[in-house]
Amino acid sequence: MITNNQSNVSYLNAADRDASYLLGEFQKGNIEAFSQLYDLYANVLFNYGCKLTNDRELLKDCIHDVFIKIYNKREELHNVLNFKSYLFVSLKNKLYDEMRKNNHLTEKQIDDYQPLAPDNVEADYISSEKKEWLNHKVMFLLGKLSSRQREAITLYYLEERKYDDICTIMGINYQSLRNLIHRGLARLRALAI
Repeated sequence: MITNNQSNVSYLNAADRDASYLLGEFQKGNIEAFSQLYDLYANVLFNYGCKLTNDRELLKDCIHDVFIKIYNKREELHNVLNFKSYLFVSLKNKLYDEMRKNNHLTEKQIDDYQPLAPDNVEADYISSEKKEWLNHKVMFLLGKLSSRQREAITLYYLEERKYDDICTIMGINYQSLRNLIHRGLARLRALAI
């Protein structure tokens, strides 16, 4: 069952909205907002960095350096559209710069470093954001259907029930169910365009 709160689609999750607000407050000079940004993202960055290096102390230093850079250049952050992505990229670049400096590998390109994790964290992040957005969109569109259309489509497509089962559950005949699903899909197509 979809509630009115679920049909109000928000393309940013709560943490991203909080971060945007905190970033704005920090840029206005609120130091407490900076502290809250650090608390919000330090562990996330640490988990991400663990996929790039085994050196925990280097990682902690780089996270601190990223936040120091943000603190010192807060006036220049107005162009940042996605603060979380900005943090991930900043940390990755800082880690690679430090690894190159520590290993005296100034000739080696950043692309030559292989992360420890076999998966691509950035691609996973983008994929999860896309899935979340699509889920919100589907919930929004389903909220625009009548309750009977929504129930029939949910039972058939999401719960993968057979037509006979759905007819029994909803107390309608086979042709009525087919018509209900057809009209619901037509409405979804019209709304999605």
